[in-house]
Amino acid sequence: MKLSWLCSLIVVLGACCCSASATEASLILVNAKLWTENPAQPTAQAVALDGSRILAVGNNAAIRKLVGPDTRIIDLGGRLLLPGFNDSHVHFLIGGGSLITVHLGAANSQAEFKERIAQFAGTLPKGAWLRNGLWDHQRWNPPVLPDHQLIDDVSGDHPAFLWRLDGHMALMNAQAMKLAGIDRNTKDVPGGEIERDKDGNPTGILKDAAIALVQRIMPPLSPKEESQAMEAAAHGVTSVQNMADSSEDRGQPDNFREFQKIERAGKLTVRIYEAFPVRDWKTLADAGIVAPFGSPYLRIGNLKAFADGALGSETAWMDEPFTNNPAKSGLASPDLLDVEHFYESMRQADKAGLQLTIHAIGDRANRTILDLYGRLEKDNGPADRRPRIEHAQHLHPEDYARFAKLGVIVSMQPYHAIDDGRWAETILGPQRIKSSYAWKSLLDAGATLAFGSDWPVAPLDPVMGIYAATTRRTFDGKNPNGWIPEQRITVAQAVHAYTMGSAFAEHQETVKGSIEPGKLADLVVLSDDIFTIPPEAIEKTRVDMTIFDGKVIYQR
Repeated sequence: MKLSWLCSLIVVLGACCCSASATEASLILVNAKLWTENPAQPTAQAVALDGSRILAVGNNAAIRKLVGPDTRIIDLGGRLLLPGFNDSHVHFLIGGGSLITVHLGAANSQAEFKERIAQFAGTLPKGAWLRNGLWDHQRWNPPVLPDHQLIDDVSGDHPAFLWRLDGHMALMNAQAMKLAGIDRNTKDVPGGEIERDKDGNPTGILKDAAIALVQRIMPPLSPKEESQAMEAAAHGVTSVQNMADSSEDRGQPDNFREFQKIERAGKLTVRIYEAFPVRDWKTLADAGIVAPFGSPYLRIGNLKAFADGALGSETAWMDEPFTNNPAKSGLASPDLLDVEHFYESMRQADKAGLQLTIHAIGDRANRTILDLYGRLEKDNGPADRRPRIEHAQHLHPEDYARFAKLGVIVSMQPYHAIDDGRWAETILGPQRIKSSYAWKSLLDAGATLAFGSDWPVAPLDPVMGIYAATTRRTFDGKNPNGWIPEQRITVAQAVHAYTMGSAFAEHQETVKGSIEPGKLADLVVLSDDIFTIPPEAIEKTRVDMTIFDGKVIYQR
């Protein structure tokens, strides 16, 4: 594999910032309820910033002594001030692209789904692809999967490839099938599935690895579309950990190059830690990259792989069959089709000092990855490796303690629980859901939580994630006291997971994640004090102000 794309990283990624030494602040925020995430100084009234770094934290009188002739002062009037939110799991350009394409996530019926496609298709240039969509058939009554016949007559001359919101299943129309060469004679892909009707014809639904059959012939987003996506993406979040979209994702170098262009133009308003597929480990290792390598704005060294699919697509890899579909128990991903080959890539990547981040949703998938991480510890010896499992949604209770014992970071997305909680029991049954989204049990076992959104699968909205983690109230209104309420956690625990927990997950807890002198000046002001209002009121809380790199970049 060529290393030319790595050469362009050196200029952007070689910088290193030092702690501020000035005694005059560039920006001061006073009269705040300041939650620092610093155990040595948990709360304060005011903070002083010196450019991109935090200069001092303390009471109003002490911080006002740092005012100089050019200092800007903002009186927060008693509002809550937190460290900038760090989303531990996003798909950034797909998320941005979802803002400028057809929106199917709120379609509550097949009729509404079809109408939205018809309306959006009419706005596209001739031959342009219908993309994204992020539909959810669990909102329909009955929750049946769509097929190509539903959309063929309204998609016009546009090939359509429309993702289900979990990113593990997609619907294509007849034109896209023709372009991809998919018909009744097309064989299933290892680690994937082509949904077929009773006569053996493809319905238009592809699952997991089969999705690549269409992706490989789709044109990339245009530079204009990518630019629109990036500029739309970062309100309220100051750091993101951007994940490879699939095991075969070949677009990450191009994505990272796009991030560099935006950063060089001075338009990057979020810090990005990029995760490449595990299959690319040697490219990074041969270049001498050790995680995390880069500047305060862009870093690499993280490697992403997949153990399985998603529960809503019935591709989460479970030990026992699905309650509603006893013939199936999910799919192991293509990465795990040859476990020993995959483990050898993990071992070599880990030995080179690269970080491993693996998607696992089903109980069997999670146990399999925990087993492999345990082998790493034995084969490569102790190290500050910070291995991660992304999602960790459905677990065997006896595996809770293994996350802590092995030092495996649990990167979870609380919003998924209040969405999936509407229908998960129909797939898993009443017993298995008791250990679903087991935040409290994992914390009680000593594991480290890092919270994120999985945007665009869920909104890029940490406040809603905190609401979900502390209430577990599902969107259908059927669980006012919480779905599996014993797994609720406190606001403080949820905020920690969105700040210091996520910073730790990317080896950055010494430079961000808390409000203390010398750290990066990324802060968020909320409209309400989420520590004192009832948890069910948190969903109405808004981000009033976002400060990134010492500058106010958003005000409501």
